[in-house]
Amino acid sequence: MGKGGAAKGEAAAVDDVPEPVPAWKAVLQGLGPRGLALKIGAPVLALLISLLITMALLRSTGADPVSSIQSMIDYGTTENSIVDIVNRATRYYLSAVAVAIGFRMALLNIGVDGQYRLAAMLSASLGGALTLPAPFGQMLVIVAAMLVGGLWAAIAGVLKVTRGVSEVLSTIMLNAIATGLIAYLLNDKRLAEVRPGSNNVATPQIPSDGRVGPLNGFLSAFGLDLPGRVYGLLPVAIIVGIVFWVVINHTRFGFDLKVSGLSPTAAQASGVSARRMIVITMVASGAVAGLIGMPELLGASYEYSLNFPAGLGFTGITVALLGRNHPVGIALAALLFAFLDQTSDVLQEVDVPKEIVGVMQGVVVLTVVIVYELVRRWEIRLQQRTVAVELATGHDLAREGAGSPS
Repeated sequence: MGKGGAAKGEAAAVDDVPEPVPAWKAVLQGLGPRGLALKIGAPVLALLISLLITMALLRSTGADPVSSIQSMIDYGTTENSIVDIVNRATRYYLSAVAVAIGFRMALLNIGVDGQYRLAAMLSASLGGALTLPAPFGQMLVIVAAMLVGGLWAAIAGVLKVTRGVSEVLSTIMLNAIATGLIAYLLNDKRLAEVRPGSNNVATPQIPSDGRVGPLNGFLSAFGLDLPGRVYGLLPVAIIVGIVFWVVINHTRFGFDLKVSGLSPTAAQASGVSARRMIVITMVASGAVAGLIGMPELLGASYEYSLNFPAGLGFTGITVALLGRNHPVGIALAALLFAFLDQTSDVLQEVDVPKEIVGVMQGVVVLTVVIVYELVRRWEIRLQQRTVAVELATGHDLAREGAGSPS
């Protein structure tokens, strides 16, 4: 091969080195350290840094950071608090998985909050109007919630692929529309009724055959006698996480989804319809979003009212980012956020405003995202240096082989 051919060969080899993924896509898709040591070390380092920053913030308020954190730990490890933390984490986990499905394709589904609230309200109305034997009553409510959430999210997907409307804008607007629609339907003349002796408006209560009992009886068989009611749909959240991990990492659909998010042009060239993947991803994200309100609806309140938990969709965004869109990481992040929310009230006993917890959560998320991004860039540089050394070494060996006698 001549010099020109060798130069072309070297240029082709250099071109084969993959370009770094843009930082915003890496954050959304959960791309991070690949080595096991870095995967464990990066979050530990980030949490240690965030703990130091949090202690500095507590000190700035005039409180003793050590005693404040100790009070939170003492309160959060009581049996009653453990039950509340697990229940909160169940809802946070489902919300984060719904967001993570979109993140895996670099889609920002900001509308999870509206999707799960509208799904909970309509499915609660359906469950309260029909009386079916178990488990058909529970299945009807759950399937209805997933359908409503998926169809509501599909609107944003269709707008994006047909009119080029950003899913960020459309889902935010759909949140507002869902809020207005719920306010219109949650009326004593439509799908709700006023509770006697109060100003609370709620849908008809779901009958006993359509409810899901707590897991306390099952847990007591293993020696875990907890005083509160653990959501009976906790196993559903675990199954959702397992299915999410299997589909994303071990199926053709998950591969096509990630490729479409990284490069729609490359996906189109390989025969994958990026437009179809956008719609499917939004529908799947909305369907999981429909499950967010089910643990509370079928396991505690049995109705949708003005007191139904709100804002879980936005919490899911931060939990998904903190967990790097991995089911295990999301679970740990959900437990951490649930712990911080549960123990926020105890801070007032040590003269610390409970709002400091929101600051702590923001510090944790920002620290983890920044540390992961720095570690990811460092690892990319190491890979590029390794490739450059291998190319240079291979070129030298080729020249030595060409110059040696046969």
